[in-house]
Amino acid sequence: MEAVIKSVPLVLGSASPRRSKILQSLGCAFEVCAVDADEIHDSADPVHTVVTNAAEKYRACRARRPEAAIIAADTLVWFEGRLIGKPADLEEAAAFLRAFSGRAQIVYTGVALGLPGQAPDLRVEASSVRFKPLTEAVIQAYLERTRPLDRAGAYDIDENGELLIAGTSGSYTNVMGLPAAPVRDWLTAHGFI
Repeated sequence: MEAVIKSVPLVLGSASPRRSKILQSLGCAFEVCAVDADEIHDSADPVHTVVTNAAEKYRACRARRPEAAIIAADTLVWFEGRLIGKPADLEEAAAFLRAFSGRAQIVYTGVALGLPGQAPDLRVEASSVRFKPLTEAVIQAYLERTRPLDRAGAYDIDENGELLIAGTSGSYTNVMGLPAAPVRDWLTAHGFI
């Protein structure tokens, strides 16, 4: 079985450099397949939302790469009873960070992993992120140093996150956009690493 799996290409259904970085750290060869998928963002259930969105990205990637093993993911921030996605502009990014100041949130990532001809294995990971009390000067400095518009919640824990984050509980790589432990387990179980 392992030899068969090694002949199957592994594809990351995401253009996210953070997800690529995490997958590279696991030591497996993969290709990137950036996809557009019909995502939902209005659900009151964060688990349903990220799993549904990951499955949609998986399906879009599967349509383009039917011969490949695929990993697709979706990450959203759950804050005070609502989903926070990527900000529309810098003004909204600053508003997100002001709201997060001194508070905690949950970062959810849904992951869809699958082999050719099989239904995807759907998983979800949740991590808690506590923000420091943020001054306007810190918020502006962060926005000037990073690219907040392509990140759920307008922040990247791995890029200048020390300016914002007081602490985390749970998977650090989940907060980055791809929980390494369950992905590594799946890759190992299927002979990719």
